[in-house]
Amino acid sequence: MPRERLRPVDLAREHGLSTQAIRNYEEAGILPPAARTPHGYRTYTPVHREALRAFLTLIPGHGHQTATSIMREVNSGAVEEALRLIDESHAQLLDDRRTLQAVERALRDLTAEEKPGAPEERPGGVTFIGPLARRLGIRPATLRKWERAGLVNPRRDPQTGYRVYTAADVRDARLAHQLRRGGYLLEQIAPLLAQVRSAGGITPLEATLRDWQARLTARGRAMLTGAAGLDAYLSHPGRPAAVPED
Repeated sequence: MPRERLRPVDLAREHGLSTQAIRNYEEAGILPPAARTPHGYRTYTPVHREALRAFLTLIPGHGHQTATSIMREVNSGAVEEALRLIDESHAQLLDDRRTLQAVERALRDLTAEEKPGAPEERPGGVTFIGPLARRLGIRPATLRKWERAGLVNPRRDPQTGYRVYTAADVRDARLAHQLRRGGYLLEQIAPLLAQVRSAGGITPLEATLRDWQARLTARGRAMLTGAAGLDAYLSHPGRPAAVPED
């Protein structure tokens, strides 16, 4: 029985794509090479349809670039390399989850700790480097290092030249301290603190964290869908012999 023949438009219509996109995907190695008619027209088969479905299901979880690389490796016979790329995406997702959890723990610790108005805190909610360092259980030199890294930005008293930490500075220092205890590097902490500042504090950031969690959950589920799509392609009986699984 002859194999079903599909035109580029047949593949394109199913996903709302253009026929040029189908040709581009083939040229990029996302689809296996198509046969040609005596007149030079491309003819596709159900295996190309399955490859296209696999690619499109990989994109939401892995991104367009990684999904392209995965399909190229599969279509060149390097399935193990394709699986390694998938593993890297999962590792990145796990790292993102751990970062989110560290931030959430740090925020919980902040709310559980002492409230503003500690004995060493000056009127108006400001304090100096020594009292703040003692409060956190660190050395003043550590706070100066954090300042150079942009984690805290105390102002200088115009008369004494001493560093003056406002309530927001104290909040940033406490959050940085919690994240450092969790093993995070200064360059990893700086953008998180920038997000706290841009959000206007910790309370508005809670909505951002919920959105972050939702996006990680959606990405994880998308990876499951992508894995199912790729497995269907790998298991397709029509896959060319020139594209071995290993």
